[in-house]
Amino acid sequence: MKLSIVIPAQNEERNIARCLEELRAALEAPVAIPYEVVVVDDNSSDGTAAVVAGLADADTRIRLVRRLPPAGFGRAVRDGIDAVTGDVLAIYMADLSDDPQDLVACYHKIAEGYDCVFGSRFITGSQVTMYPVVKLVVNRFANQVIRWMFWSRFNDFTNAFKVYRMQVAHDCGPYRASHFNITLEMSIGALIRGYRIVEIPIRWHGRTWGSSKLRLSEMGRRYLSTLLMLFFQRVLISDDLLAERAANNARFQRQATPAQTTAETG
Repeated sequence: MKLSIVIPAQNEERNIARCLEELRAALEAPVAIPYEVVVVDDNSSDGTAAVVAGLADADTRIRLVRRLPPAGFGRAVRDGIDAVTGDVLAIYMADLSDDPQDLVACYHKIAEGYDCVFGSRFITGSQVTMYPVVKLVVNRFANQVIRWMFWSRFNDFTNAFKVYRMQVAHDCGPYRASHFNITLEMSIGALIRGYRIVEIPIRWHGRTWGSSKLRLSEMGRRYLSTLLMLFFQRVLISDDLLAERAANNARFQRQATPAQTTAETG
């Protein structure tokens, strides 16, 4: 399976090269994983795009997508999803907060048969460093509310680091969230459609350069809007969602079968 990694990046000039190098090292050893990286430059005002363009010239697995205004994490993710070509989709942060070895672990979980892998910073085995206290309190409260609303055992829906089979990512779209609330739209969308999901512990590191793009004061209304939309989808039209899931997956299998047959027969 080809792994497609979408990295939204805004003013990450001093982080992005190291981020891509760490990914390359992890995905090439000890057993190489076929992959592509789509870095979506989200209207950066620094040299982020130039750094990525230079790396892409030297490695065809790296591609740069430049966004036009307005900026937004969700918009960057949406453009990245439109650009990828693989079988498995990962959303990965440019600020070095995610650990590439966790991405490898998620890929292998997909290979075991899961449809989605949710990384959690708050279960046994997780490691979290330099997490701002105020954000931690808000995070834990918000995720507990989400667990109650959707009768779920998962506890880190707001974490962007998640991996999906590509057909799941397409089935749960088209996405409308423009900012970090896309993390809810994608993960809860998969949850209410009944996909097979596993949660694994991950390592998370607070950034050491640059500033976070997440603004709690601005995100409350956006998270609430997305949560209410998904809640009423689950309560009122879950039968439609499940019917569309079955149809979409059947169509995906029909499209995949000719390619598999051609590959097998040479």
